[in-house]
Amino acid sequence: MASYREVLHKAKQEMEAAGRGEQAALFYMLELTNKEAHNLYMEFEEEMPLDIQSAYEAGIKRLVAGEPLGHVLGFEWFYGYRFKVNEDVLIPRPETEELVANVLAAYDEYFSNVENVMAVDIGTGSGAIAISLKKEEPNLHMMATDISEKAVLVAKDNAQENEAIVSFLVGDMLQPLIERDIKVDILISNPPYIPKEEVMEDSVVNYEPHVALFGGEDGLKFYRVIFENAPQVLKEKAMMAFEMGYNQKEALSALAKSYFPEAKIEVMKDMNGKNRMLFVYLNLA
Repeated sequence: MASYREVLHKAKQEMEAAGRGEQAALFYMLELTNKEAHNLYMEFEEEMPLDIQSAYEAGIKRLVAGEPLGHVLGFEWFYGYRFKVNEDVLIPRPETEELVANVLAAYDEYFSNVENVMAVDIGTGSGAIAISLKKEEPNLHMMATDISEKAVLVAKDNAQENEAIVSFLVGDMLQPLIERDIKVDILISNPPYIPKEEVMEDSVVNYEPHVALFGGEDGLKFYRVIFENAPQVLKEKAMMAFEMGYNQKEALSALAKSYFPEAKIEVMKDMNGKNRMLFVYLNLA
């Protein structure tokens, strides 16, 4: 029998040796044992039950091989909510939580007095953005689209688990809205924005869906598709909010300006001071 501390120490060494970073070993133990960090430290010298130890060590093997923690656990936390994730959806990132927070702030500023505010999340994946927005702002009529039927099944499960009413539509980008003649006040998207040639960590390339990662030669392919089709789905007074690559500010701002010359265009930084969000305001004072 080994103590929690001994098992964790060994796991950290294995992770370090594989160049995976040791922090995930602690996160995994906290989630697997369902303990808060301070409780785990109080029980550090106690013996770890054998069944938990063998499950933990099997998970560490997968982490050492490069599998993402979210896949090993089967879920990821996002905006305080728990989301099921697998190989069919992108694992939601902490940076995207800031996109949700900024959309909520813009909603309060521009739409809090508007009735029946319609919002859509394009390329929803796990549903993390759409579901979090609906949970935080119940007045939103929230829709979400994804080209992947498998992703939409995961997103529907997540909506049910989190008791959020979101309408999911399977289809390519804005097409499901155009086909149904749906108009929205708020369009949100975290589209694939990594340029085709960019070198990525193997844990991302090998385990996460490429359709959710790569955005053509320059990374801007899907923004073009959205900008081109947005006039068909946006109401007269509307806003769009996007996550973007930290180095895409100039190119994406210019692209937005070329499609929407009258719009107010704003780039926001994330908590690390990187340009990570683009907001486009149409006819909003």
